[in-house]
Amino acid sequence: MKTAILFGATGLVGKHLLSLLIENNEYDKIKIFLRKDIITKSQKIEKYVIDFNELENHKDKIIGDDCFFIIGTTRRVTPKKNDYIDVELNLPVKISKIAKDNNVKSFIYVSSGGANANSRNLYLQNKGKAEQEIINLSFEFTAIIQPSLLLGDRNENRIGEKIAKFIFINLSFIFIGKLRTFKAIHAKNVAKAIIIINERKLDDLFFTSDKLEDLNMKIK
Repeated sequence: MKTAILFGATGLVGKHLLSLLIENNEYDKIKIFLRKDIITKSQKIEKYVIDFNELENHKDKIIGDDCFFIIGTTRRVTPKKNDYIDVELNLPVKISKIAKDNNVKSFIYVSSGGANANSRNLYLQNKGKAEQEIINLSFEFTAIIQPSLLLGDRNENRIGEKIAKFIFINLSFIFIGKLRTFKAIHAKNVAKAIIIINERKLDDLFFTSDKLEDLNMKIK
């Protein structure tokens, strides 16, 4: 039996992934790291409510087989540039380095479609830089998940994202061929694909929305 480590259990993708990990018989323990406590029912879950600015004090808890990182923010929620970079870049890098030091075998990082370390867009730049740092650690297995716009019900209100969803959904018919990479994808389907990718240890390093949807089609 294995131990899963999950950062971002309350987010759009994370809440679906947590449910799937609970159902998965490969795991008898799921460690979730949170800023605020949540109610959980599964006996598999070990909760750690921590200050993410003090990760060094919790290194001994980030121990297991597979680590899933799905934490992100927005400039509206985190308006200060340095704080924003801390969440989007520094946090995943710090956690991945701790996981590597603790001999965690697999690291699955949920990034973003269009991530590029050289992008002028700060969000995509941070994601791209984090990807490279994680890849350079050379885990036994690494997967970079690059979904396009995520569909599903968020706990927070993102007006810009709602407008984008309306456009993507109503113009979904144009996202064919190479454009499938940019097609919106439901968060639940991302979570399902992550489970498959990790279980099968698929050879691809990067998984864009079209690849994630293809994996979902294969299990239907």
